[in-house]
Amino acid sequence: MESEAIGTAASNTDFSLIALIFEADPVVKLVMFMLFLASVWSWIVIGEKLFSLGSARKKARQFEDAFWNGRTEDLDLRPGSGGGDAASRVFQAAAREWSDARRVAPGSGEASALVGRAERSMRATVDRELGRAGNGLGVLATIGSASPFIGLFGTVWGIMNAFLNIAAQQDTSLGTVAGPIAEALFATGMGLVAAIPAVIFYNKFTGDLTRFADQLDAFSQDVLVRLSRRASDPARD
Repeated sequence: MESEAIGTAASNTDFSLIALIFEADPVVKLVMFMLFLASVWSWIVIGEKLFSLGSARKKARQFEDAFWNGRTEDLDLRPGSGGGDAASRVFQAAAREWSDARRVAPGSGEASALVGRAERSMRATVDRELGRAGNGLGVLATIGSASPFIGLFGTVWGIMNAFLNIAAQQDTSLGTVAGPIAEALFATGMGLVAAIPAVIFYNKFTGDLTRFADQLDAFSQDVLVRLSRRASDPARD
């Protein structure tokens, strides 16, 4: 008879997803809501980064191709170099220094100073571009690291409620503890659902950002070599 009562109580308990959410303890509901918002936020950031990082790297490659296919005898802006991509802004940083130093005596010590100023300006521009491209990665890192612990808090709270139910009802049947334990496990699952994509895409975007940084650094070094050669050339304009 006791086993039949336990089975009847368990069968009368609704373990559907909607029921678990609406019948959950208020604290567990808050945890679920926070994890839901975190998951939505992370997917928004993921979608934006998939588009923006891919587009930034593609535009940088296009500018480099246009740059090196143009005239190489001077350092004037090439067609298309005034665009809004990262590589063009890095080049424009060097082009401004070149334009400001047009009348520097060839072969003088000012040539190396020009190259040094251009290098610092391009380095600062690269750093700004990387900061812009990496905007939002901190959100993914935070969600990926914090979500499992937030879900674990909901788990601990749900299990605590299960034991409180046992103490209040003096009943250790499945029907007494099944609901709180199910809520606890669901909170854990939501924490993992929020964390796993955030961690995966954070690592992906970090790698993409590193490759983008290498791409801009290599381009800036190529420009500096050309600028150094032109700054030391007495025959330049």
